[in-house]
Amino acid sequence: MRRPRSAAPPLPTGPTIRTLGGAIVGKHRMPDPDEHENPGGDSTADRGDADSRADEQPPRPAGRGRVRILALLVAAAAAAALTAVAVASRADTPAPNAPAAAAAADATDTAAETDQVVAPASVTGAELAALPQETTFADLPTAPKDPAPDQQPGGLVLHPKTAVPLYRAPGAAAIAALPPTQLGSDTWVPVIGEQPGWAMVLLPGRPNGSAAWLYRDDPRVDEARTPYVLRVDRAAYRLELVKDGATVRTWTVGVGKPVSPTPAGRAFVLASIRDTKPTFSPIVLPLSMHSDTYTTYGGGPGTIAVHTWPTDGVYGKSSSDGCIRVPPDALTTISRDVPLGTPVLIR
Repeated sequence: MRRPRSAAPPLPTGPTIRTLGGAIVGKHRMPDPDEHENPGGDSTADRGDADSRADEQPPRPAGRGRVRILALLVAAAAAAALTAVAVASRADTPAPNAPAAAAAADATDTAAETDQVVAPASVTGAELAALPQETTFADLPTAPKDPAPDQQPGGLVLHPKTAVPLYRAPGAAAIAALPPTQLGSDTWVPVIGEQPGWAMVLLPGRPNGSAAWLYRDDPRVDEARTPYVLRVDRAAYRLELVKDGATVRTWTVGVGKPVSPTPAGRAFVLASIRDTKPTFSPIVLPLSMHSDTYTTYGGGPGTIAVHTWPTDGVYGKSSSDGCIRVPPDALTTISRDVPLGTPVLIR
């Protein structure tokens, strides 16, 4: 934006100009050129003779001193004119920071455009009811894949209070509905990506590592934050409980046998099931991960779970059909302290 033009400052004044004896001189009297031409003519007779001769002769041209004075005056006038032009030019010139201000304005406009929330595609109640339910029994091969299965999420988790649509991308068509409960527990899904007004979440169904976009500004969606992460090292048979970035507990665990390995990737604690008549574990914690070997198992869809085992010989070995077998104290701690939706990193 161009600055308002300011009034030009007054031009600088030069030496005091005054008239002395008919000749324009500076602060000091300039000698008459004729005095230099007649340096010894000081008597009255000489001056009288000169006056009489001046009456008889044509006027002589001005001496060199007067020429220099006139030249100085012309130069001063020219300098004053140039100064006025320069001042006017500076007033018309944009301020030095004008390009920066324009660039900053453009950057602000770009940021505002980037922060704009994409509106979700409209889904009626009937259309929502007709969408496939995204549960541990679901299989949604067209769902987006987890873009970073080795990275730890930030801990943000979302809960739909009622069924809400899941989208392939912000502004795209809905591909499924996320129900408010899973296996009798509230549905909490971890956020693995964000855009203004939107969250990319892991899904509880097949295939492993499925994800979708949930409209985060939907009033039907609650959010919370979990400080925990479960890390499973299959080769080391180790389970770590991490809180706020620090490992607080470590246990030796059992994992899947070579014919039915525990899948690797990023999952989350999906539900908590208490068995009133347990045969091997009083509590089972299903994950969002599924067996790559079994499509069904014990009447279920082959869901991988965290649970304990009646004997200690299974820990530190590849001993299960894919589940993660943990000592009783590990199960007690995890089921008591770790919220649903907590990420589980399996490597």
